[in-house]
Amino acid sequence: MPTLLAAGAAVWRRSPSGDVEVAVVHRPGLDDWSLPKGKVRSGETLPATAVREVAEETGHTVTLGARLGSRQYRVTEGEKVAHYWAARPTGGSFRPSNEIDELRWLPLAKASELLSYQRDRTLLASLDGATAVTATVLLVRHAEAGERETWQGHDDLRPLTAEGHRQADVLRALLPLFGAQRVYSAPPLRCRQSVEDLATDLGVPIIPEPRLSEDGYLVDPAAGLERLITIAAEPGGPAVVCSQGKVIPDLVRNLTDSAGRTLRDVPSRKGSYWGLFFDGGSPAPPVLLTADYYDDALS
Repeated sequence: MPTLLAAGAAVWRRSPSGDVEVAVVHRPGLDDWSLPKGKVRSGETLPATAVREVAEETGHTVTLGARLGSRQYRVTEGEKVAHYWAARPTGGSFRPSNEIDELRWLPLAKASELLSYQRDRTLLASLDGATAVTATVLLVRHAEAGERETWQGHDDLRPLTAEGHRQADVLRALLPLFGAQRVYSAPPLRCRQSVEDLATDLGVPIIPEPRLSEDGYLVDPAAGLERLITIAAEPGGPAVVCSQGKVIPDLVRNLTDSAGRTLRDVPSRKGSYWGLFFDGGSPAPPVLLTADYYDDALS
């Protein structure tokens, strides 16, 4: 039987009293209460599906946060694997439809009681950490730029290949789903090219970050780590930082080790990115809560 992919989100907000409320939707066709989700369309990434389905079912635009995990279960058409994120509403309003006729914003405990499926209740139980996130850094490895051994010029001037430009286009669509508002890049041309169209879309400059290039970071990894944490703490919303393959694994490993969240494997393929989600800051430096790896742009 085929495996069907789906994506959705636990959409949360804070009530006037500061408590977390979650959006739960009612599907009249099934007479059940669930978290908003839906099937992946052809050529669509999972994060894009999650944002689209939430908009269709709740009427709200959202910014994605930390990944909450996935659930596999059997449906009439085969096995379904549904992937979920924490998400914050950024606008819109609910309108009843034939598919969804009611939306309720409920405290976590009441939402869990109302949900029809244990798999949704389990996801909500993991939401607490995601609601503590106060800062986000999207740490990107530059897109495909060929091999440095075959490039005749200075390595910092090695440009993206056609495949690299395709990957950059995918990143351009993906990173705003996580609320990207600031853009930083190591100096090499391939790093800047990977995020320049995104920066144009956002109407912001690309801020150069020599400490997060291979040349700068390998000389003083501690200074590079400190700079990334400083970027996370700076105001202005989620930040995109484009760096290189000899920087990112060590940087992510140092971040996770310092937070007591050691990772056994830290991949960093060209065109991939890490979602780094932090808590705290001002005056204390932010502390990493979770790190999610994405390679959606590679397919």
